[in-house]
Amino acid sequence: MSRKHDAGGSTPAIHALIEAGVAHGVHEYEHDPASDLSYGMEAAVALGVEPEQVFKTLCSEVDGRLCVGIVPVGGMLDLKALAKAFGAKRAEMAEPRAAERATGYVVGGISPLGQRNAHPTAIDETVELFDEVYVSGGRRGLDISLAPADLIRLTGAVVAPIAKES
Repeated sequence: MSRKHDAGGSTPAIHALIEAGVAHGVHEYEHDPASDLSYGMEAAVALGVEPEQVFKTLCSEVDGRLCVGIVPVGGMLDLKALAKAFGAKRAEMAEPRAAERATGYVVGGISPLGQRNAHPTAIDETVELFDEVYVSGGRRGLDISLAPADLIRLTGAVVAPIAKES
């Protein structure tokens, strides 16, 4: 995996990877605000990567506490499964503004890495099917590739079946 970096500067997510000494790739693409695709599917298409290998970062409220769920971009977050992964009773999607305030990123560019505050995180079990996965690099039009084990370690995530078909 490469350590190529964009000339436009680093995001907190990239900085976190550099600080941890984790091998990673930085992949920029032109974000199209008029696209009918979701942010994650747009990234998969633009990067020429299978959607199962590109993961989106979603913020939720689990028993009243902000948590993060990371699932393939072609699927959806199963809120009941997410609650179960955290040993909680109930989960619901967080308000977009609350997610932005808590993470320091904008919706469509929320990275699981380098967030303003660390949040309990769960990653869908399919992450372990790949040698390399892609997640947001901290802004729209920027993804990071890294080994699943590094993503799990850096986020302190639990691995659980938290995705469902869309």
